[in-house]
Amino acid sequence: MRRELMSLLFIALAFGCKEKKKEAPAAQKRGAGKVDVYIVKTAPFSETIEVPGSVVANEVTEIHPEVSGRVVQLNVREGQFVSRGVMLAKIYDGDLQAQLNKLEAQLKIAQVNENRAQQLVNIQGISKQDYDNSLLAVKNIQADIALVQTEISRTVVRAPFSGKMGLKAISPGAYVTPATAIATINQVSSLKIDFTVPEKYTGQISEGQIVNFTVEGSPRTYAAKVMASESNVAITNRSLTVRALVTGTTQGLIPGSFAKVTLHFAPNPSAIFIPTQSIVPTARGKQVILVVKGKALFSDVETGIRDSSRVEITKGLKQGDTVLATGIMATKPNSKVDIKKVIN
Repeated sequence: MRRELMSLLFIALAFGCKEKKKEAPAAQKRGAGKVDVYIVKTAPFSETIEVPGSVVANEVTEIHPEVSGRVVQLNVREGQFVSRGVMLAKIYDGDLQAQLNKLEAQLKIAQVNENRAQQLVNIQGISKQDYDNSLLAVKNIQADIALVQTEISRTVVRAPFSGKMGLKAISPGAYVTPATAIATINQVSSLKIDFTVPEKYTGQISEGQIVNFTVEGSPRTYAAKVMASESNVAITNRSLTVRALVTGTTQGLIPGSFAKVTLHFAPNPSAIFIPTQSIVPTARGKQVILVVKGKALFSDVETGIRDSSRVEITKGLKQGDTVLATGIMATKPNSKVDIKKVIN
C-alpha cells in the first residue's frame, strides 16, 4: 500500500513539472508589452512668462536742507504738483544778512578809498603799490560778499524738478540739519516699471521690447517699453533687473505699486513637445524611451518649459521619432514593444 502511494505521488509531481514547462513558452510570448506611443512633431510656440515688478517714478528724491537752522517758512503743499525751482522752505538767515550788510558798508568805503588812490596815482601822489593795496581791499570784500550771498542762497530749499509733493515731515519753526528730510517729491509725468527676469531669459530681453503689466486695484492692462537693464545678474537670485518706460496712459498708477509683468518672447517655429509622462528621470538627467524597429531604446534628452500635460524637449529628439507614452515603468532596454495606439 505504501508503495502504491509513493508511485502516485511521483506521477503527480512529474505531471505538474510538464505543465509548468508547457506554460513557459506562453509567458515568453507575453513579453512584448502593448503600449501607447507619441509621434514627435514640431510646431510654432511662443513662450509667455509672468514676473513681479514695481512701478517707479521717473525721478524721485527726498528733499533735505543744505544748512542747519530754524525753519521760518514752509511752503510744502502736500499732494500737489510744484514746478522746478519753487521755494519749499526757508531757513533763518538773520546772521548772514547782518554779515552781508556789514560787508556792503565796508565795500562802499573801500571803493571810495580806491577811487582816491586812483586819482593820486594819476598825479604821482602815491606809489602804484599803494593803489594796488587799495584795489586788493575792494576785491577781498567783494569775494566775502559773494561767499555770504552763497550761504544765504543755501538757506532757501527749492524743488529740484517739477513733480508731485508727498507728505511733509516737519513743521514751521522746526530746527533742521542736512540729514533732516522735509518731504519727498516724485516726478509722475512719466513712470517706469522695474522687474526681474530669470537668468535663462536674459538673452531674450532687448531694448525697445514691449511688455504688459497689471496692478492691484485697476482692471486696466498697461504697456511699457524696455529702456535699459542692469549691467549684471544678481548673485542672490540669479535674475536680471530690467527697467521699462510706461507708454500711453498712466492713470491709476502710483509709484511703488506692485505689478505683474507679462513677457511675450519671440516664437520658436520648430518647438518639440511630448507628453509629460514620457519623461524618465535618472540620476544623471532625463530620458525618453524610443521605439526603434519594435524595440525599446532609452535616449537622453534635455527639457525646457512644461505645463500640466506637455514638456518641451530642447535636445535629444527630432521630428518623426516614436516615443513611449504608456508602460514606461514596465519597459526594459532593448525589450520588444507592441504598439497599441498612437496618441496625439
